[in-house]
Amino acid sequence: MRTTDAPRTETFSEVDARGDLPLVIAHSFEVWLPLTMTWAFNEVKYAEGTDALVLAGSTANLGRFPWRSIYVGGEGMWGRLVRDARRLRLRVSPPAYVRAFRERHPTVLHSHFGYRGWNDLPLARRFGTPHVVTFYGHDVTMYPRTWPVWRRRYEELFAAADLVLCEGPFMAGSIVELGCPQDKVRVQRLGVETDRLPCRPRMVEPEGPVRVLIAGGFRPKKGIPAGLEAVGAARAAGHDVRVTLIGGSNGSPVEEAERRRIDEVIRRRRLEDVVTARGMVPYDELVHAFYDHHIFLAPSLSAPDGDSEGGAPVTIVEAASSGMPVVATTHCDIPQVVEDGVTGVLVPEGDQEALDTRFTDLVGRPDLWPAMGVAAGRLARARFDVRVCAGALVRTYGELVARNRTGR
Repeated sequence: MRTTDAPRTETFSEVDARGDLPLVIAHSFEVWLPLTMTWAFNEVKYAEGTDALVLAGSTANLGRFPWRSIYVGGEGMWGRLVRDARRLRLRVSPPAYVRAFRERHPTVLHSHFGYRGWNDLPLARRFGTPHVVTFYGHDVTMYPRTWPVWRRRYEELFAAADLVLCEGPFMAGSIVELGCPQDKVRVQRLGVETDRLPCRPRMVEPEGPVRVLIAGGFRPKKGIPAGLEAVGAARAAGHDVRVTLIGGSNGSPVEEAERRRIDEVIRRRRLEDVVTARGMVPYDELVHAFYDHHIFLAPSLSAPDGDSEGGAPVTIVEAASSGMPVVATTHCDIPQVVEDGVTGVLVPEGDQEALDTRFTDLVGRPDLWPAMGVAAGRLARARFDVRVCAGALVRTYGELVARNRTGR
């Protein structure tokens, strides 16, 4: 095999323009794949009609997220060189990625997260490959605010990328505000496996406690301390509420500080015997946990450093699919999942008094739960079924490839 550098259009224009090959999608990730990104695995897995390969800086949890074709660019000597180049604000395409393009001839490069998209620009240019970039949240809000250099980098990305995808209309507006042309932005919802999450409306057992589930990493945007404050308010009102907390800290200063805030609320509200902390659990255990609880509590908010959900947490969609009422906030695109008074309860972001009151009211009205659960399950299936969402993504790929073939 030749190893010399080839011209810019060495793959797409010559190989795929014949139109007799399947869509070959190169999915680019910093890490394939954190345990919290089951949704990303599903997006790749359910994209029927595509042949997918993965470009990864590094790998994790391959037993949970196996894939037949992974090209790792961030390991060994070249990995160190790539990281050193990035510290100097340079971009280098690892040889593994170049080899992937020469061996597999991707028809689309799909970069996951905005910063990954910017780093992938030289690769897309080198091979003349249509480039799709999906933003997910902190890359929209935290990166430009914390590191202003990313505003300039995103200007370059928005000018060069063919399409920019995001979870919902709120995030789409945020991306346009950063300078992306509106005609390049498209909403692409993240799907969930609704067949694994059948709708089973909740009912409380006679004289039994109300079981509440909170699930998420210990990041300020999840609003876990606010949720525990609301639990304390409900118990002060005389309700027997028990909480399971799934999630934990990754050891970073931000997440360790949030862990301390969570512990402080538990102590101050005297919830030590009420809250069961289970840490991070495999996805199958999270699914079982949905059905062991009556209400899902997710009071997301914008963090001090600008971090936000961007769209809506996938766990909210999964909880809704299972038939569980959700108590959440008007943060970002969460209103696309939770309809106030219909599928659950929505309160203004950061309004602790409203959260305490509305949560306590819902805890005391188990007669409302079944209808809310049915409506939640119906909405999840209509908007967020993984096959429907993946099908829309495949059509987007096809439209992009056709547009590049015709030059329109």
